Amino acid sequence: MSDVDPTGAVGEWWATGISRMEPGVIELRGRPVQELIGTTGLTSMIWLMLRGDPPSPRQAALLEAALVAAVDHGPQAPSIAVARMAATCGIGLNGAVASAVNTLGDSHGGAGEQCVRLLDEILEREAAGAGLDTATAEVVAAWPRYLPGFGHRFHPVDPRRDPLLSLVEEAARDGVVPGGHLRAGLAVEAYLARGRERPVPMNIDGATAIVYAELGFPAPLARGLFVLSRSIGILAHAWEETQSGRRNKGPVPRSVLPAYRPPS
Repeated sequence: MSDVDPTGAVGEWWATGISRMEPGVIELRGRPVQELIGTTGLTSMIWLMLRGDPPSPRQAALLEAALVAAVDHGPQAPSIAVARMAATCGIGLNGAVASAVNTLGDSHGGAGEQCVRLLDEILEREAAGAGLDTATAEVVAAWPRYLPGFGHRFHPVDPRRDPLLSLVEEAARDGVVPGGHLRAGLAVEAYLARGRERPVPMNIDGATAIVYAELGFPAPLARGLFVLSRSIGILAHAWEETQSGRRNKGPVPRSVLPAYRPPS
């Protein structure tokens, strides 16, 4: 309470356990910022801010691997294309990054969150007494046609899958993570491969979903963490595009005109 807020109502309205700000004082999750500067890496800081306690070195390394893996996927990714177009419109880097981040919705950027929910459902059925294969078949059968986290329109095998899953397997062997979501993800992958000449391997959304879920992050934060990761690539592409000198860059070269579709 103070003369400005004599009842403490305003302070209570904005009460938070994340940060404490007073004249000369900045604490983040109860830790003075001056003790964090120079001693805490950005990945550990993300964990601390979201979870309240710092991660172990192995937890931080696994989280960082997932964040690194999803940084960029080139201008064929809508968010990157939007960043580059927006950067030529005179709105500045903050506007270009915001425009791109705002495209990360259910169809582009949301598959990791959806995949965590898929794997959670499988593990819930298994915990209720179903075998893993049965739980997997039931959940996949009940899921909408699009199965998040599996298959890729561009890569026959996503090059980010194997290194991420290898790190999770190692962490599970060492007791760093439980391993349940990894088992569920591999069970889905095996189920999708049955009777197919070409398998449907896990993609980056599936692999990072496993990492985030194994580390204890709830499904919505799988999307939030992807947004943080992809923002790095978005910023890099927006900055590169500002150096090109282009103005009002459109989605296709000016020599290509959209097809005209007359009214029916």
